[in-house]
Amino acid sequence: MMKRLLITGAAGGLGAMCRERLTHLAETIVVSDRDGLGSAAAHEEIICCDLGDKAAVEVMVEGCDGIVHLGGQPIEHTWEVVKNANIDGIYNLYEAARKSSVTPRILFASSNHAIGFYEQTVRLDAKSPTKPDGLYGVSKVFGEAMASMYYDKFGIETACVRIGACFPEPKNHRMLSMWMSYDDFVRLIERVFIVPRLGCPIVYGTSANSGVWWDNHEVAYLGWQPQDNAEVFRAKLDAELPAPTADEPNSKYQGGMFTADGIHED
Repeated sequence: MMKRLLITGAAGGLGAMCRERLTHLAETIVVSDRDGLGSAAAHEEIICCDLGDKAAVEVMVEGCDGIVHLGGQPIEHTWEVVKNANIDGIYNLYEAARKSSVTPRILFASSNHAIGFYEQTVRLDAKSPTKPDGLYGVSKVFGEAMASMYYDKFGIETACVRIGACFPEPKNHRMLSMWMSYDDFVRLIERVFIVPRLGCPIVYGTSANSGVWWDNHEVAYLGWQPQDNAEVFRAKLDAELPAPTADEPNSKYQGGMFTADGIHED
């Protein structure tokens, strides 16, 4: 058990789930977001923090031996918004980790949008070059590069998890190939913080879906075995939504509609 596990972005959907379900991993769960965190439970410490505030991030990270970094801008936006949260913010986080009295192990929530311009017919592994589909995707590629450098230079271990779509169930047909259940994400987080050696791997965050596009053979040493399959939701999706046509981005590209989104301007 860790002493202090930090969850950033704890007011979001994934963060709230992790806040509830990761209590067994640490004596104290430090939950952070800019606002909306409510009251602290007996095992919790709440820290309100903007990731763009370097000094505040250093205070937040100090003494934490684990970080689940879910915080940041979660979708496409203007460059200034993406830059503050996902560029300056990730630099601030790794600098805080470097300066901390305890070297933390980190799970960085990267995204399928780091490789979103690959077509869905292409199977990817950890060695596949990035193909971001927007400014948000570019920021996740940047975060992966920061994690790699801080590992090679300072020994800070990070699992860069390219999350597909982590919801209670897939919301559209594209997600049938990239969905990750909450249970499988929790299993992955547990393995990231349990294994003796982590390094700095790229992990594709997906359940054991029938039509998965991604190959995780290079991280078999983590011992993570996804158990759920989005296929059980296909009939429900077929009944509720029309299947996308072959020429739609949601049918062609792994990043879906992000590939068709323009640059957001102020």
